[in-house]
Amino acid sequence: MRRTKRRSLHWLDYLIAAVVVAFIAVIWLRISGTLNYKWQWERIPNYILRWDEADGRWVANLLLQGLITTIRIAIYSGILALILGTLLGIARTSTNLVIRMLARTYLEVLRNIPPVVVVFIFFFFLSQQLIAVLNMETWARGIARQDDIAVWEFFFGDMRRFPSLISGVIVLALFESAFVGEIVRAGIQSIPRGQREAARSIGMSWTDEMRFIVMPQALRKVLPPLSNQFISLVKDSSIISLISVQELTYKTVELVASTRMIFEAWIATACLYFILCFGLSLLFRRLETGGKHKPR
Repeated sequence: MRRTKRRSLHWLDYLIAAVVVAFIAVIWLRISGTLNYKWQWERIPNYILRWDEADGRWVANLLLQGLITTIRIAIYSGILALILGTLLGIARTSTNLVIRMLARTYLEVLRNIPPVVVVFIFFFFLSQQLIAVLNMETWARGIARQDDIAVWEFFFGDMRRFPSLISGVIVLALFESAFVGEIVRAGIQSIPRGQREAARSIGMSWTDEMRFIVMPQALRKVLPPLSNQFISLVKDSSIISLISVQELTYKTVELVASTRMIFEAWIATACLYFILCFGLSLLFRRLETGGKHKPR
């Protein structure tokens, strides 16, 4: 049975740790002394959970509300980005030149324009138009007036802000689908050409070839980069606060504006993002190695 040796801490490790601690201490003293900043950490928990006197229970406050909205947006936009990205990745490997060039143009444009610009373009020229055509605002207000809307609120939060949520999901999904498309394209092209030729030689159609031969193998290969892209999507969701989607970053701006707790609010927000992203990283790592046996 193989045993892995633990590496003992070296004096350089202690030195690096001391430098980091000293750096944090200097920043802390500068903020407290030079800026004459009064820390109010004791108020932060109340902006995560607060006691509702009317209902007699704990309810989510600004930061937790924003975190829950961020999770919703990440899940919905991640699913949509995966669907669109898979279609784009398949189109990138198509034998049809027009389809291939259209997909490549979409991917290259989105990957080489700053995300803030892409967000505003998609929001004003596509997302808002789609919501107006589908009359989502009237529909969402009608749902919000109903008595039993617990299921709707669980999946979408405050239904009065449903159009804003959908705008954020569409914008983020369209942006992230460009990166997912390139990942899927790389996965498809990693499949040996001989397997595809063998599929054609036994009379398989292109659809059956992709369905039974190429995509099952490609998806297994692209799962790790797709996991990393989903974590990036969670962090990129902060961008849509610019279009007034009330996710975690937007709620933090509200908190800072109303309380002037600049450092506490942003540090708490950074910790919430870290907990969410690090938890996802551990989950995906566990899923990737779940089926592998440890060597004896």
